Amino acid sequence: MRPIRTTAAFLLALTLCMAMSACDTSDISTSMDEGTVSQTETQTEEAEENAQEDAKEETAEEAPIPDSGDASGQAHGERPDAPPDGNGKPSGTPPDGGGGPGTPPEGGGGPGGSSSADIDYTGAAEITSGEAQSGQTYDSSTADESALLISTSEEVTVTDPSVTKTGDSDGGDSCNFYGLNAAVLVKDGADVTITGGTVTSDADGANGVFCYGGNGGTNGASGDGTTLTIRDTVITTTGSGSGGIMTTGGGTTYAYDLDVTTSGQSSAPIRTDRGGGTVYVDGGTYTSNGLGSPAIYSTAEVHVANAALTSDLSEGVCIEGMNSIELTDCDLTADNTQCNGNATFHDTIMIYQSMSGDADSGTSSFTMTGGTLTSQSGHVFHVTNTNAVIDLCGVEIVNEDPENILLSVCADGWSGGRNIAAVHTAGQTLSGTIKVGDDAELTLDLTDGSAFEGTIDGDITNASGETVSTEVGTVAVSIDSTSTWTLTADTYITSFDGDAASIVSNGYTLYVGGTALTGTA
Repeated sequence: MRPIRTTAAFLLALTLCMAMSACDTSDISTSMDEGTVSQTETQTEEAEENAQEDAKEETAEEAPIPDSGDASGQAHGERPDAPPDGNGKPSGTPPDGGGGPGTPPEGGGGPGGSSSADIDYTGAAEITSGEAQSGQTYDSSTADESALLISTSEEVTVTDPSVTKTGDSDGGDSCNFYGLNAAVLVKDGADVTITGGTVTSDADGANGVFCYGGNGGTNGASGDGTTLTIRDTVITTTGSGSGGIMTTGGGTTYAYDLDVTTSGQSSAPIRTDRGGGTVYVDGGTYTSNGLGSPAIYSTAEVHVANAALTSDLSEGVCIEGMNSIELTDCDLTADNTQCNGNATFHDTIMIYQSMSGDADSGTSSFTMTGGTLTSQSGHVFHVTNTNAVIDLCGVEIVNEDPENILLSVCADGWSGGRNIAAVHTAGQTLSGTIKVGDDAELTLDLTDGSAFEGTIDGDITNASGETVSTEVGTVAVSIDSTSTWTLTADTYITSFDGDAASIVSNGYTLYVGGTALTGTA
């Protein structure tokens, strides 16, 4: 069985390399790292590390970044044809992670936290050796007990289960980091395949299906090989701190065509926490209805393809620290109308560092290729207290907020890091206002027929109407010969690399370093 999986993973990796040629963001990311941004990134990481060390003296605690590219292993619109026994899984290396104080908007984690060694795991039903079960019912109404606990280093197959979990837990980080009270918990190096069935959780601290990789919540440490493959399963959670599929401790999760709905606070349908891991999702629908519950919360390496992602109250996705999310041919819709935790902005894609310990400081990465991104409230992208790289290729962006703010890079409710973003586009249409605070930096690269219609300024207010910035920060813009920028207001930037004819003035002026750019179209 193992050799088959290794061969399948190799073939998927080969397919990945071929698919990346359509929108090769890896080359763009490399060019960004050379020059100005790479220098500021080094300075930023040194500053953040010093801040973290100071914070750890008071309270210790947490997360990773993969290389860009289509790790889902398929060209646009195609889906990996993985056999139902779990062969054909994409290959991947779990990311790293690490910490300091703060409150994440998703609400998971925080300073302190127990050790998995301190937990007495129990399950109403337990599988401790390799076996196959089908059509079984698993039920628990006891606090801090899973309905189904799988703890073995052998292969386990569960088909058409009916899982029900009630019984609230006040285990806090033991639930968030290590899987206490989860409806289904997979651990101890298990290789588990779940097909079909239902998982229903109606309790606080009761994640639906939890894959714990055993690294003790140590960001950057390898897991014990725990691997979960789950397909065609309906997962519903209603309590707070109850995500749909949850991956921590260096675990690896492969999810295919799931139907996941969460309604509680801090209950992302695709959820990760301390210790990181690797998550691959292909197909399915993922819907969150709770506060602080984006459709995806990443303190890990997360790849999602061909999925429908909806957040009815919170951000669409959230990346904390040196971690990543890659979306390929997904439809993402978010209506973030309430702030949670320290957050003071409404936004759809939030990239930040809380210094809570749930994620290491470093470069945060968001990549989206194809699909649609619908932002119904607030800013489409928001970057704060971290160094973020955003790669976009052929995404249909729909901004329904009347202020039409495409991106904000500025201070928010966290400190200890810098506010730095690099946006790289290939064949991408952008429109709206980009906000760069007086303490922030932006690099914008438009390539391969990209078009931006909008302006860049530093006049920023948060969701409460408080003034955050009145002056624009450091902005470097690069445009290749196939791309254009159409101004919608007089705009002031720090540096410009490209042909002035690529700037469509539209009756306005672009000032570079305080001097009006001449020769614009």
